[in-house]
Amino acid sequence: MAGALALAGCAKDARGGGGAGAAGEPCRTEQPPAAALATSEPAKEQLPPPDASRMRVGLAFDIGGRGDASFNDATVAGLERAKAEMGLAETKELDAAAGEPEDAKQTRLRQLAREGFNPVVAVGYAYADSVKAVAPEFPDTKFALIDENVEGIPNVTPLVFAEEQGSFLVGVLAAHKSQNCSIGFVGGVETPLIKKFQAGFEQGAKAAAPDVEIESDYLTPAGDFSGFQDPNKGSEVAQGQLDGGADVIYHAAGASGKGVFAAVQGAGGMAIGVDSDQYNQPTVAQYRDVIITSMLKRIDLAVYDYLAAVARDDLSSVPKKFDLSMDAVTYSTSGGKIDDLKPVADAYKAAIATGQIQVRDTP
Repeated sequence: MAGALALAGCAKDARGGGGAGAAGEPCRTEQPPAAALATSEPAKEQLPPPDASRMRVGLAFDIGGRGDASFNDATVAGLERAKAEMGLAETKELDAAAGEPEDAKQTRLRQLAREGFNPVVAVGYAYADSVKAVAPEFPDTKFALIDENVEGIPNVTPLVFAEEQGSFLVGVLAAHKSQNCSIGFVGGVETPLIKKFQAGFEQGAKAAAPDVEIESDYLTPAGDFSGFQDPNKGSEVAQGQLDGGADVIYHAAGASGKGVFAAVQGAGGMAIGVDSDQYNQPTVAQYRDVIITSMLKRIDLAVYDYLAAVARDDLSSVPKKFDLSMDAVTYSTSGGKIDDLKPVADAYKAAIATGQIQVRDTP
């Protein structure tokens, strides 16, 4: 009991202020789960890339577009791979603007469909209502919607993920890396989707270190999508967490994550990226020294698989959900900063894949 009280006291002291360098102690960590037994499922047959040389693909970006080093850039990676391996005839990308009205999204989708692009990929759940309105107007055009389920419209294919599972893994890593036993989560917009990131992160951190202190904050409320494109606000909120003692911060905030990285770098803390392997993203290269890992959400894989399925005229091959069992959500190791913890993270990963650990999708 004396040891437990001492640890609790250290955590409280770390939260009291002083930033990432505040005096504190690392968390008491739990033993990772025993290695899960390997399954004997046959390996999935790898089909050769199809011929898509006649396919014209339209892409409607979420706010931030190319260069956000996160969500949109992961989509671009899938499109570029499809170009290289399947020989797309043509692609067209249309940008979104922060604060735009709903009809702007509909106009963007209609433009792509009317110009003969097929399929049309809508990047992000913000397009859900627009896809529901526009897709029935173009029954011969295939639409993909990333991050939102849409039912009852035969020409719409949802591409959704188990973000909570990948976030669980980086929560484990954050708890092990923290020197103050205090970590933070910064979400861009307070929506059910981003709360999946928060839920998994908090559950993973607590599984690894029950005494860890976690502060979770959002940049904007639901409906205000500027939270994904406001680095200044990202920096301000992250600085508040750092001043409170957090020394590892995970963001799910799109382009606002650049501000989170800047604050963490200034405080000498550690950061966890999201969606793409942000350690290797050119637009955030100046912060790579503080990025210890990223939660990889393989939007690139989902987009590539979807385009290949369209080219083969067989959408039944697209998974209902892209999850950890297919490495569609996982963690990055670039930079070697969590190499010592890879066996720990992989033990939790195996436990999730086999069902030993069930990850919640709400905080």
